[in-house]
This record gives sequence, structure tokens and C-alpha cells, in this order.
Amino acid sequence: MPHTLPELPYAADALAPHLTPESFAFHHGKHHAAYVTKLNELLKGHPWEHLPLSQLIMRAHCAPEARAIYNNAAQHWNHWQFWQGMTARPGVAVPPALERLLVASFGSIAAFKEQFVAAGLGQFGSGWVWLTEKDGALAIITTSNADTPLTSGARALIGCDLWEHAYYIDYRNGRATFLKTYVDHLLDWEEAAARLTRLTIVGD
Repeated sequence: MPHTLPELPYAADALAPHLTPESFAFHHGKHHAAYVTKLNELLKGHPWEHLPLSQLIMRAHCAPEARAIYNNAAQHWNHWQFWQGMTARPGVAVPPALERLLVASFGSIAAFKEQFVAAGLGQFGSGWVWLTEKDGALAIITTSNADTPLTSGARALIGCDLWEHAYYIDYRNGRATFLKTYVDHLLDWEEAAARLTRLTIVGD
């Protein structure tokens, strides 16, 4: 089966004013859709055509000749994490299990937010900022361009898009304001906590 653009898990106007319908029209409807379209073009008749998305990313990551497949597959996966990781239900508390880990790792929820925003601001150029879990340890990392924590065996609990197309319509060049808005008003803590124990990967 060809890869498909996932439906947003909320209405396109549900996250306004923090993210507007126009932003989703371009980011989801054009940018993400373009990665899916190109990926299907590249995979047509390819031996990897029917691999689940996560397996496809791992195969392509280890094959330099498949860089175009990797870039489009990884961006498809990264965006899927991003959409699913936001919520239209503001003010939801951090689930206790995740809160304990965040406090143990970063000192407090507020400190985590500060470090997450700082990491995102420190990423030069396009990429992503993530909260990951591996072997019981949490870490804030950044990846460049299409790269993803999946290839290092880490579990992506939170992932925020740092490409300008993610925020330019609503925030112009204000990456800092976008990141602060993301951690304060958009982040779905319940989804992040669910990823700690979920057996299947979002996107497969």
C-alpha cells in the first residue's frame, strides 16, 4: 500500500490562535503532503515498497544510495509525531509517571521547558528538537534536516518541528516565541506519556 498523509487529530482551527488554519493548510496540506507524494514516487517498484514506515527509515538510513528515500520517509515520520504530539485541550496536567521522570532528569517541568526551548533555539538551520527516552533515561536532543531519533534506537516522546515552514506563517522568524508557545499551550503531555509504554510506533 502507498504511504498516505495522515489526517490531523484535531480540526485545522482547533489550535488557533497558537497555530492557524492557514499554517496547517501549508504545513500539513502542502509540505507534509509533498514528502508523502515524493516518497511514493521513489518507492514505486522498489523492493522496499511495502515496508512499514519505521523499517523503511532504518533500511534507507544505512544505504547512502537511498538518501532521497530516507529524507522523505523520515520527514513523513517526523511530521506524524509532531501532529499527534499536540492537543486542542489546553491545561492538561503532566501524567504522574512522566512528571517523575522529567523532574528526576531536569529538576522540574519548568526547567525541562526552558532546556527544550534553549535546545531548539540552538539548532542551526532546519531540523527538530526532541525529548527522547532510551534505556530508561530521558534526553533533549536536536536533529538536523530530516534526521530522526528512530535511527539511534531512542523513543521519541516529544518532537517539535524547527523548519521555518512550521512557524513562519504565524510567527515569522520568531522561533523562540513559537517554541515557548509550543511547550506552554500545544504540547500533549498525555500523548508524550503514552509513548513511554506504547508498543507500536506512531506512523506504522
